[in-house]
Amino acid sequence: MILYTIPILSQLETVMKHVLLWFHTTLHLPWAWAIVGTTVVVRMLLVPLTIKQIHSMQSLQKHAPQMKEIQKKYKGDKQKQNEELMKFYRENQINPAASCLPMLLQLPVFIALYYTLKHFNSNFPTAAHENLSFLHFIPNITVSTTAVWGGYVLLVVYVGSQMASTLFMAATADKTQRVIFMLMPLFFVFVIARFPAGLVLYWVTTNLWTVGQGLITRRLVAKTPAPTVERRSSRTPPKDDGSSGNGASLEAPPPTPAPSASQRPRQVRRKKKRTSRR
Repeated sequence: MILYTIPILSQLETVMKHVLLWFHTTLHLPWAWAIVGTTVVVRMLLVPLTIKQIHSMQSLQKHAPQMKEIQKKYKGDKQKQNEELMKFYRENQINPAASCLPMLLQLPVFIALYYTLKHFNSNFPTAAHENLSFLHFIPNITVSTTAVWGGYVLLVVYVGSQMASTLFMAATADKTQRVIFMLMPLFFVFVIARFPAGLVLYWVTTNLWTVGQGLITRRLVAKTPAPTVERRSSRTPPKDDGSSGNGASLEAPPPTPAPSASQRPRQVRRKKKRTSRR
């Protein structure tokens, strides 16, 4: 493969080879569980960035109404819209890129593991006669996932775990985006099915970690309340902001003071005429 000629890729493979070998020889783990152990260590190292990711997602959810107002106000000028959004991010200390960092930092690990499994026999010559199975339903983690029947079971677990992790990672997205994120594993499964089974095992472990992390986060971190939008009907009177259309203040007239006793008009009593009796 042409990409493998890039020096950094071969260096990543060398690092992954030593990591797996340490888990296998020092901790005496089978090769499949060495991949699981590597995944757990990687996710533990990413915990600080994951916390920032959670805070960033909560901040985006909190300021979603203001950002939608900016997008609506400058929908005809994309450049001005981006400038105002970046200014809004700086003023409110929001970092949208924080939500993507954990995923981006896992990409080199994914590539390194792919090439390590692809060149497994040359990287570990003495491992040809060792146990390469996982839970006895995948006999060899270095072969293609669809080469054995257990690989299809692993793909089903991958799709389910990916959808479950998406529920936690895309909690702040709107309904359309969440539907797209939920359907992506169904299309991506046809690509990942050609990878070695050990690589799919790595991704399933990552998804299960994300699900467990999301469950713990929901218990420990206070949930950000959803922004409330005032619903107005045709019968709802408009709010009085203290100014009319021509700039004049709409104030109620002051109450008229009660007249004093001296200012009250005199009431003249008319005498009744006496009628004489005859």
